[in-house]
Amino acid sequence: MNTKTLLKQLNDQDLVASYQHGNQQALDILLSRHRAKLISTIAHIVKDRDLTEDLYQETMIKAVRLLSEGRYSEKGKYLPWVLRMARNLAIDYFRKDKRYQQQVQPVPLHALAHHIPSDNRPDWVLMQQEDRLRVRKLIQQLPPRQREVLVLRYYNDLSFKEIAEMTDVSINTALGRMRYALINLRKLAEQQQVA
Repeated sequence: MNTKTLLKQLNDQDLVASYQHGNQQALDILLSRHRAKLISTIAHIVKDRDLTEDLYQETMIKAVRLLSEGRYSEKGKYLPWVLRMARNLAIDYFRKDKRYQQQVQPVPLHALAHHIPSDNRPDWVLMQQEDRLRVRKLIQQLPPRQREVLVLRYYNDLSFKEIAEMTDVSINTALGRMRYALINLRKLAEQQQVA
């Protein structure tokens, strides 16, 4: 087996250690391994493709700098660490932007709608699209913190432990926010007569 294949089998903690000992390939693998989750996390906050890419690059530069300086101490928790960094950079962008209205940007969450039975018939496809749109509209009406936990859990497929670490709250708080998000989502669906 070649070095790159061996490195791909390592967990994040071992890749970080390998990079800190001078192996550039370990960093390349680590960055590419979590790129999709980082991009989707940022995109859900900023809603702009170019800005998402800029903030992703800024996140990677900051992460590499901190790793190089030996300032990474989250042993075994690279993904929540870098996701928290990306989220904070995205939120900081809006804090600096005077046009931002001190509320978390709406987050499209089409992952919940993926649980609708799939069928290739045109009428089913149309119904699925309409259902996904309804679910997204309902989710937009949730309080920002509840919406954020829903997105991180269902769209980014993070564990509650990872969500808690990323949002700097306890696991119980993250679970509570999810519980209230689901309760409120049901209420909104009933009020608006959405199946």
